[in-house]
Amino acid sequence: MQKLDEMKFTGFARAYREVTETSFNKEFTTDELIAHLVQAEWDDRYNRKLQRLITNARFRYQASFEEIDFSARRNLDKNQMLRLSSCDWIIKHQDILITGATGSGKSWIASALGHHGCQHGYKVLYKNCIKLFDELKIAKADGSYYKEMSKIEKMDLLVLDDFGLKPLDGSQKLMLLELFEDRHGKMSTIIASQLPVIQWHAFIKEDTLADAILDRVVHGSHRIELKTEVSMRETYKNV
Repeated sequence: MQKLDEMKFTGFARAYREVTETSFNKEFTTDELIAHLVQAEWDDRYNRKLQRLITNARFRYQASFEEIDFSARRNLDKNQMLRLSSCDWIIKHQDILITGATGSGKSWIASALGHHGCQHGYKVLYKNCIKLFDELKIAKADGSYYKEMSKIEKMDLLVLDDFGLKPLDGSQKLMLLELFEDRHGKMSTIIASQLPVIQWHAFIKEDTLADAILDRVVHGSHRIELKTEVSMRETYKNV
């Protein structure tokens, strides 16, 4: 038991204690006992890793895929969401664009998809666009910009929320292009925005930059366009 603790086989050790302190060990064959102990260790490691991934992701909402409300009339395709739940789009380095009015549940769905990515073992980072670009401007000033961009680049999934709420200045537009250039075809990104995708070009304003940015994000991405007359915030507040 001491050696198990030293090797940090906490799940194995806990399961072994439970078996030896009860009569269950008499019901196990040798193979069943070993399988039970190994499964306990695997579960323990998986749960610790999952908790670490969720903590590091810094989600806005502790949302889960199972809590997504498909009953609300907001143009949410359940078949599409079930296909996305396989996380095959992360394996293929594809992107998801979620658009809709305030209160339509964009951030919740983005967080739920990100949380599901963590369950599949992927490194996820949730960022509010306004805060992200303010942080990157500060990083430019203190010399930590490339270090921060490198961290973002390594994420299997980046969730960008509230895209388009605040105008971007010239340097922030270049940061946005660099961010998408680093991730295009290599990692996946979810973008949640109040603006319809058709308005993104006008939001960026500079034609050359807008073309370059949108070419890396829009084409080939999965689209979720929410439409609702009822705010989902009260619904999810009580989950």
